[in-house]
Amino acid sequence: SLIRYRDNNLNAARWASPIMELILKLLNDAFFSAIPAVGFAMVFNVPKRFLPYCAIAGALGHSCRTLLLHFNLPIEWATFIAAALVGLVTIGFAKRHLAPPLMYAVAAIIPMIPGTYAFNTVIALVQLTAQPEISAELTSTVISNGLKTVFILGALSVGLAMPSLLYFRARPVI
Repeated sequence: SLIRYRDNNLNAARWASPIMELILKLLNDAFFSAIPAVGFAMVFNVPKRFLPYCAIAGALGHSCRTLLLHFNLPIEWATFIAAALVGLVTIGFAKRHLAPPLMYAVAAIIPMIPGTYAFNTVIALVQLTAQPEISAELTSTVISNGLKTVFILGALSVGLAMPSLLYFRARPVI
């Protein structure tokens, strides 16, 4: 009985550690993605009383994307689902406060913009133009990072627009 109890506790500890790591990773991600969401909301002159809602939407969206990436979903699909979640949450905020949903949503999705992929695309493109002959490796880098950037930006825009298009429809979907 005592051995079984000890074994069950060891198994629980083995499972609890990765789960705690994931929870801490998501909380860290939520905190550090809420900061730029609030910063860009301030740049866009969002009223002070709405800034916490921009932070919540930004934290939820980026944490959702991080969670989906943790489960090996491609970044494009994870971004699409996270942007759709931000769209749904901001519609709720907008109804509650009688404000436009984009006031919350635009600042909330900015932390998900693929800056690293765009930067790597431009750097490889500059290196490619500086060389006298075309490099297959640099061309591959430009194409892969460029396409990933375009698809992530498309996922952000379509994912953010889709909840509003479905919610504010004049006619039923079916």
